[in-house]
Amino acid sequence: MFGGLTGLQDPKGTDWGERMLNTVASQTIRHLFSMSESVEVFVRCYPSSKLLQGSIDSFKMTGRGLVIRKDFAVEEMSFETDAVAIDFGSVLKGKLSLKQPTQAIAQVILSEAGINQAFNAELVKKRLLNLSVPSLTALSGGEPVSFTEVQVQLLPENRLQLVAKADLNNGELVPLSMTLTIGIERRRRVSFKDPKIELEQVPEEQREISRTLSVALVEILDNMVDLDRFDLDGVKMRLNRLETEGQKLIFSGYAEIERIPNSA
Repeated sequence: MFGGLTGLQDPKGTDWGERMLNTVASQTIRHLFSMSESVEVFVRCYPSSKLLQGSIDSFKMTGRGLVIRKDFAVEEMSFETDAVAIDFGSVLKGKLSLKQPTQAIAQVILSEAGINQAFNAELVKKRLLNLSVPSLTALSGGEPVSFTEVQVQLLPENRLQLVAKADLNNGELVPLSMTLTIGIERRRRVSFKDPKIELEQVPEEQREISRTLSVALVEILDNMVDLDRFDLDGVKMRLNRLETEGQKLIFSGYAEIERIPNSA
C-alpha cells in the first residue's frame, strides 16, 4: 500500500529541505501520541526551493508501539499523502501546519493483546458497567448490570471469540461465550454481527439468561466502536476494509486531515 517512495531514506537523495521537514514532522507527530515506540517520517520535497512556496511532493509516516488517549494501544499506524501544501513559516518555528486539508492513505494494525487492554479503558468501561436499561434490569430484579472480564480472541475470516461475565449485582455472575463476525459500516463504525452463542460451558440453570445477556452485549458492542469518538483533533479516519490475520486486526482506509493536531 505504501510503496513507491523508495529512496527516501538514502542520504545521498535527501537535501536540506527534506532533512528539515523530516525532523520537524517527526517531532510534531510524535507528540500526537501518549506513548510511541518509534515514529518515522519521510518527506519528499525536490528541489528544496519548492518548500519556500509551501509545496512538498509526498509525506509518509510509520509509527509502531503507539498509545492513543493513554489507553488505546496501536501496534502499527501508517499514512501517506501525495502533494501537500504546508505553511513554510511554521516549519521554521519547528512546527508543521497545513495550508489546506488533505487526504492520506492509511493503515492501522491492532494486536489481540491491545484490543483486550482497551476493554479496561474508562471510555469503554463506562459503556459496560452499571447499566440500568430496562431490558437488563428486568433480568436482575431491578439492579444495574455490568459486563466484566471481557476477552477476545481473533479468528480467521473476520471473526472473533468473545468471553465475558455478566454481573447482575445480586451475587450472581453469568458466564457468556460466543463467536462474532466483525465488519465496517458507513466507513467509520466497527460492527459486531452474526453471534453464535455457545452454552456448553454454562451451567444449565443459567443458559437461558446467558443467551439473553449475550445478545444484549453484542448490541452494546455494535454501537460502541465509532471512530469519530477516537479521532485526533483535526484528523478523521475512514475505513474501507478490515481483516483478521493471526493475532492482528488490520484496518485500511484513509485519513481526512484538516490540520495537524497539537497533541493527543
